[in-house]
Amino acid sequence: MQTPDFIELYKQLIASPSISSLDARQSQSNKGVIELLASWCESLGFTCQVIELESAPGKFNLLAKRGDGAGGLMLAGHTDTVPFDEGRWQMDPFTLTERDNKLFGLGSIDMKGFFAFVLNAISELDSTKQQQPLLILATADEETTMAGAQEVAKYPDLKPARCIIGEPTDMVPVFTHKGHMTSAIRIIGKSGHSSDPERGVNAIEVMNLVIQKLLVLKEELKNKYSIEHFAIPYPTLNLGHIHGGDSANRICGCCELQLDMRPLPGLSIAQLQAMLLDATKEINARYPGCVEVWDMHEPIPAFAGTTDSALVKLAESVSEQSAVAVNYCTEAPFIAQLGCETIVMGPGSINQAHQPDEFLAMEKIVPSQHIIKEMIYKSCW
Repeated sequence: MQTPDFIELYKQLIASPSISSLDARQSQSNKGVIELLASWCESLGFTCQVIELESAPGKFNLLAKRGDGAGGLMLAGHTDTVPFDEGRWQMDPFTLTERDNKLFGLGSIDMKGFFAFVLNAISELDSTKQQQPLLILATADEETTMAGAQEVAKYPDLKPARCIIGEPTDMVPVFTHKGHMTSAIRIIGKSGHSSDPERGVNAIEVMNLVIQKLLVLKEELKNKYSIEHFAIPYPTLNLGHIHGGDSANRICGCCELQLDMRPLPGLSIAQLQAMLLDATKEINARYPGCVEVWDMHEPIPAFAGTTDSALVKLAESVSEQSAVAVNYCTEAPFIAQLGCETIVMGPGSINQAHQPDEFLAMEKIVPSQHIIKEMIYKSCW
């Protein structure tokens, strides 16, 4: 079987839905995308393993390899997409649509399209002259739990020397990024009639005390920790969603707040969790058993790369752009645990990620193809 051309690769990837969501009603298997990639990789001489996730049955990783032994280059990315708001899309998210010199489609840059670039580049290189192992890793559920990337450490024979994760960076190499922690705080009060406040415990009022403590913690994080490489050089804390109560004439019996924290490299998830608990400790002592704190998903640590690795230097040379730090997070910390030099660098702009009418600007295709092909060639040929 011959690998389809670049646009056809793109079309088929976009046409295979693979939405990842914490809401089971929206979440879909990524098996269709994985099977497509496996068939194309096999046509290029790769040996493929399709591996069902232990933590998420019905979701799959693909590990494809061409060449023997350890070392070489791994090209990695996730096969899932975020859900889409049908009312805000102007076209079918599962049909690759060319319009206004753009390629539209769900996953066009975040990040199924990366695999079209990779396979196209490999198909143009002479496989008989390959000197180092070449690997392709396609994961599941990056957009929710990163379960696919977290299970990569279980693959005993996976030992690449280098890895490029193709998240959309406009082909600018990313050498470090922040982590991500989503937590919930729930106040369990005691409901009652609003005419007699002393007979209840108002969960909204208690949450107000918690929020005051969190705002103090937010300023402490801003003032205590800083890394100049980042556009936002400090860890952030965002109060993102709150709900509680059911009626104006009832004492609120339950209130829940969901918040987002982004640690810098060097600030561990365990430290952040301890800070969060400490911020609620005094209130929990005042209202015993009233405050609950938990992680809404497995926290993602920061990725602590360096600018002096050989892979970063190569990427800077090929892309003619200096490596940067970014505030969002990727699968990099889990991949880096394999012991490989790791960067994030892929086609498309992060500004398009998770947006209605997600698109790849077509003028970026040829330059991105060139950079990806050069990175593969100079790593494995």
